[in-house]
Amino acid sequence: MKKNNSANKLFSLDGKTVVLTGAAGRLGSRFAHVLCASGANVILVDKDAKKNAKLKLELSKKYNTIQEVFDIDITNESSVEQMVKKIIKKFKKIDILINNAHFVPRDHPKRDFPFEKYPLDLWNETINTNLQGLFLCSREIGRLMVKQNHGVLVNISSIYGIIGTDQRIYGKSRLNSPAFYATTKGGMVNLTKYLAAYWHGKNIRVNTLTLGGVFDEQLHQDKKFVNNYSKKTILGRMAKKEDFDGALLFLASDASSYVTGFNLVVDGGWTAW
Repeated sequence: MKKNNSANKLFSLDGKTVVLTGAAGRLGSRFAHVLCASGANVILVDKDAKKNAKLKLELSKKYNTIQEVFDIDITNESSVEQMVKKIIKKFKKIDILINNAHFVPRDHPKRDFPFEKYPLDLWNETINTNLQGLFLCSREIGRLMVKQNHGVLVNISSIYGIIGTDQRIYGKSRLNSPAFYATTKGGMVNLTKYLAAYWHGKNIRVNTLTLGGVFDEQLHQDKKFVNNYSKKTILGRMAKKEDFDGALLFLASDASSYVTGFNLVVDGGWTAW
């Protein structure tokens, strides 16, 4: 029987140039592997030069695609502008932007302050970092996509960008995110809708991928928190990193060619009840 490759072709990213921010992070590194496995040439953008270099080495050994590294602060306007110029010089185009970068000050001594006492300087730092980088990358790469007359943006958000945080499940785990997290992730969801509408007729699709909580031993998630979280999902567990692979490829590829301004929620049913 002749093998039907139409489904593979639909989700293929062969020859596509993808910019992935927050590439060296917990989920970013997984996304990088998924994109390369589908044939994309991936631009790894992250401030952590050591982790970014390690990731590039892993990818280059495993996949027959091109990887480039940019160890930049995406809140710096000139750095983002120069990065885009260098990418265009080498690849001539940018097909896809994955806005995945997000700053969470886990080790900051004041990060666990209650909202009523939350310090303004930390609020400003997190808001500026998370929204400014999103804005600059979307603006600079979006400008290019308008000239190209094609492009895809995928914004990686969280369930706490669309619903309120259930403070009851966290206890003393220090895993609950402060108000800035909901604010920036919620802003990302609505910026998606704004840009999708703004670029109508430009052949640019903009969508959000909203993720549920991920089980990660490196975060030392205590059993009580994991159990509390799992009970709130219909599927009865936290997500695995690989649970988002298909959704990411769907939004990045031609499989979603008629989808824009959409928020794809992958949360094990957390927001369904």
